[in-house]
Amino acid sequence: MIRFPTDIAEIASRPGELRAGGTDLSERRRSGRSRGPLVDLRDLPGLGAIELVDGGLRVGAKVTIAALAAHASVPAGLAQAAGGLATPQIRAVATVAGNLSQRVRCWYFRNPEFSCLQSGGTSCLARDGDHLYHSCFDDQACVAPHPSTLACALLAYDATVEVAEAPGAGQVAHGAGAPAAGQAPLLPLAGVLASLQAAHFGRGQPPMIVALRVPTPAAGERAAYVRAIARARAEWPLAEVVVRLSVVDGLVTAARVVVGGVATVPIRREAVEAALVGGAPDEGRIAAAAALASEGARPLPMTGYKLPILVGAVREALERAAGAS
Repeated sequence: MIRFPTDIAEIASRPGELRAGGTDLSERRRSGRSRGPLVDLRDLPGLGAIELVDGGLRVGAKVTIAALAAHASVPAGLAQAAGGLATPQIRAVATVAGNLSQRVRCWYFRNPEFSCLQSGGTSCLARDGDHLYHSCFDDQACVAPHPSTLACALLAYDATVEVAEAPGAGQVAHGAGAPAAGQAPLLPLAGVLASLQAAHFGRGQPPMIVALRVPTPAAGERAAYVRAIARARAEWPLAEVVVRLSVVDGLVTAARVVVGGVATVPIRREAVEAALVGGAPDEGRIAAAAALASEGARPLPMTGYKLPILVGAVREALERAAGAS
């Protein structure tokens, strides 16, 4: 059964998995990893626009990734990340909220013959099985890397998330102040990602994302996105990096480095940032800072090869950002 609500408030009384672009959901329906009723967001108004608001951008949940990549007001690092993921066909229909909410690409989860931590089982089958493309920062029971490129980029831009507050629509208990009258709660991205992840493990309902808020970057900021993949196109990243640099009078005054594809959530590399701030972004400083990108890694037996790839990707992203005008 498919339902087509016309108001967010209706979703509380219409149980089922949410569908927008459906690029991930369709695959999970085909494999049997998604069953039951669907709640199609096609007729919900007001979720498909990119708007200038005080302090930055408001990006509706149903904005396509292609539209995000092409919009002139979207910060450079976020636009590059959106334009670099998946294929043109997928970017044309997939949505920003769907990209954040998608499930892991682990073959044990995607195969209905297996029962892993994310499909009702009691152990991570990849940990003792084939985990060639999985995490090299091993800090959770499940070792599948986070699949969302936009999550990596949005974390780098300190994005916040508006979620539906209708009962049953997926409230999130991760901070944020009280919203203005008639406005959806505004929550930290990290908290929303944690709630989505908990829901994937069967703990609670996933939040319904209404919109994303992206603050305006500092004047003159430079940014870059680098995606290390095993083939030229249409591949999940072995590692990916979003870099933001503010350079004043030849010195780095602020830096943000966030990496994805290497852990169960996108992670900020604060040691890399600290090594950059206060100095000139020259070749030597960039190389020394990038070498710190793998600090704290605990690779699995088959994922140690990702560490030099990660360091190289961070170095390339820093060099691109430093050279950007």
